[in-house]
Amino acid sequence: MARVFVYGTLKRGQPNYSRMLDAANGKAKLLASACTAQKHPLVIAGKCNVPFLLNVPGQGHRVKGEIYKVDEKMLKFLDEFESVPTMYQRTEVKLEVEEWVGEEEKEKMAPGSITEAFVYSTTSYEADWLSLRRYESYDSKGDHGLEYHVREARD
Repeated sequence: MARVFVYGTLKRGQPNYSRMLDAANGKAKLLASACTAQKHPLVIAGKCNVPFLLNVPGQGHRVKGEIYKVDEKMLKFLDEFESVPTMYQRTEVKLEVEEWVGEEEKEKMAPGSITEAFVYSTTSYEADWLSLRRYESYDSKGDHGLEYHVREARD
């Protein structure tokens, strides 16, 4: 089992969250809400208004998201879903736990604890993305006014 930090459309309440619940993709269990230990630029970019975590540590905000424990099948699905390695790259990131919701007592971490998980960030971005508005947290229905285009509706 691996830990994955999601910050965009795969979070609870977001357009692709159902993919985390689909047993055909593998197993995923929510462990905690967390934020990145370092600042990173989280931007909304491209013609489909996709959230991207740019792999530029030290810039932007400490990004909020969720930590999941996933099996190998789900990890493979997420790699494909995130178009690794062309669109995103799967790397490790240090995270600060905000609230632990996982049920297994032996894994439980107190708020403020530092842990690591995989994250899908990118070094494959347009130069002007560094000048885009940076977000602390992504919500597809947020006040940014940028409608996310689900994959099924893309041409």
